[in-house]
Amino acid sequence: MRSLAAARGWGSGARLALALVTGVAGGCAPKAPLLEGNVAPVAIPATRLPPVHQKLVFLWNYADPDFRAKGDGAARVAPPDSVRIDLFVGGGYGGGSAVLVDDSLETRGDERIGKYLPPVPFLWAALGRFAVPPAPDTTARVDGDTLRVEIGREPAWRATFADRQLRRIELIAGGRIQQWVTRDDGGKVHYQHERAHRMLDLTVTRVDTVSAFDAAIWR
Repeated sequence: MRSLAAARGWGSGARLALALVTGVAGGCAPKAPLLEGNVAPVAIPATRLPPVHQKLVFLWNYADPDFRAKGDGAARVAPPDSVRIDLFVGGGYGGGSAVLVDDSLETRGDERIGKYLPPVPFLWAALGRFAVPPAPDTTARVDGDTLRVEIGREPAWRATFADRQLRRIELIAGGRIQQWVTRDDGGKVHYQHERAHRMLDLTVTRVDTVSAFDAAIWR
């Protein structure tokens, strides 16, 4: 599903990057280490969504200093740039949904859905797509089959690829890792906001390939 948002480029995404780091430098965030590996003139891997419609079923677990919730959910993914996420709170305590199209995220239902979910670049990273605001000063280092790249300065986005698959992204400001996502081959995703002490775990339990989705799910 190609959208007007996709045609806009990353104008709103660049503003988002600034908003993500406003007032978060320092605090309890860990210091960002130097990039490991040898400097290499390599291209960032293309991390496009699979060229088929998929439904991902998952379990989720959210926690912050004041609140905890868990349940199950589903993500309906339509290439090249669209996904609908439905979260159901365990015990029948409601739920809600979110529609992500390129760099635009709209939540529906339970107002806490927007709190459970990480910012847009981290949501895409959870699905294996590297989509951050463009910036100059890109550095790439290679260590065996591992590629580490850093894009921009204050804030900087850092990504780690293994065998050309996205495994981790970090948002760095003030020399510290403010937020990050990791993902593995087993369907486990972890998001962490260091200063806010917020975390979200996702565990994918099933992936179904479907012919198409009803257009109503995007409205």
